[in-house]
Amino acid sequence: MLSDRQLELLNKTLYHIKKNNSYYYERLHFNGEIKCYDDMRKLPFLTKDDLRQGYPFGFACADKKDFMRMHMSSGTTGTPIINPMTENDINQWSEIMARCYKTATVTKEDIIQITPSFGLFNGGFGFHYGAEKIKAFIIPVGPGRSFLQLKFMKDLGTTVLCSIASYPLRLIEIAEEEGFDFKKDCFLRVGIFGAEVWSDEMRKRIEYIMGIETFDIIGMTETGGVGLGIDCKEHNGIHVWDDHYIVEIIDPETGNPVDDGEEGEMVITTLTREGLPLIRYRTRDITKVVSREKCNCGLHTIKVGRIKGRTDDMLKIKGVNFYPSQIESILLQFNELSMEYLIILEDKKGKDNVTLVVEKENGADDEIFDKVYTKLYDFLGFHLNLQLVEKGTIERSQGKARRVLDKREKTN
Repeated sequence: MLSDRQLELLNKTLYHIKKNNSYYYERLHFNGEIKCYDDMRKLPFLTKDDLRQGYPFGFACADKKDFMRMHMSSGTTGTPIINPMTENDINQWSEIMARCYKTATVTKEDIIQITPSFGLFNGGFGFHYGAEKIKAFIIPVGPGRSFLQLKFMKDLGTTVLCSIASYPLRLIEIAEEEGFDFKKDCFLRVGIFGAEVWSDEMRKRIEYIMGIETFDIIGMTETGGVGLGIDCKEHNGIHVWDDHYIVEIIDPETGNPVDDGEEGEMVITTLTREGLPLIRYRTRDITKVVSREKCNCGLHTIKVGRIKGRTDDMLKIKGVNFYPSQIESILLQFNELSMEYLIILEDKKGKDNVTLVVEKENGADDEIFDKVYTKLYDFLGFHLNLQLVEKGTIERSQGKARRVLDKREKTN
């Protein structure tokens, strides 16, 4: 299950923790050498709550004078989770991001437009470091300013767009308003999107309208930022750089490993990080191992499925468990519906009530309601309140798209 190289790097990481952070090392209840996966399984999991309780440097494994940068988890509320980075960490980040670009067919001949923010959120910097590594032309626009984004695409000859997964939806809306045709008015050919769960159906819709090939990229602040893995031109799974990370898939309830091909929670152990090395970190992301064999693209890494959702994203309504991405997959089977939707959860007379608000595309008629409603009922097995509204009704987010609005009273 673990290669000789992974075992070597894992033991090196454990020694690094032992040398630099006694608190962290002692909580591992470990002394000796990891010789196989069964040995590794004896190490405890690390969670988001652990990292929050250790704020700011409780799990850091380098001297503050060696830190060059920090980033904060974009999804954290309350006590933040930060990742302090050394020079070696930044170099490692640059290397894996350069690999991601190469896997997505991006070279130094490309012009890369980076739209994630260059702040506490790690995205913008990660895309920037990788683009610098391959010596490509960078347009560091950052988030928003959608009219300017389109202008730069056209005037500067952008060929690669990097963004959170929902941002292309906003660009498509602005393009429609401005009469901007992606296929005719610019040279865009590749989109690298991540930071959110997005369905295969959304991918197909974006690719058709923008005339590009899209690549799903994963990563999080805790593991060192965007670039943990990316899908290739085969588009049948996400390559994770297993000379830098160990991937486990576990049953989120029991913590036991599941078989390849079975869905579970992804657990990550970092092998080359200094500032915040992670040992068996529970990401909450739901995926599965797709392959451990050499891919037709030429890469020979572990390959996991596209992220289905997160353990804390799962909705449990009337005895049915489902993810928002599964609803999205159904909705986008209908060209008469837009890519904007909102699931509203309410408590009415002690029972969960679900309203699904979906925007219509131009030309949608009343007949589409029955088709969509039936499809949703077949999947969920219960009736929900379906509302088809005009385009532009749902409030747009400046960051990650909000897909669920929970109005139910929370009880402790």
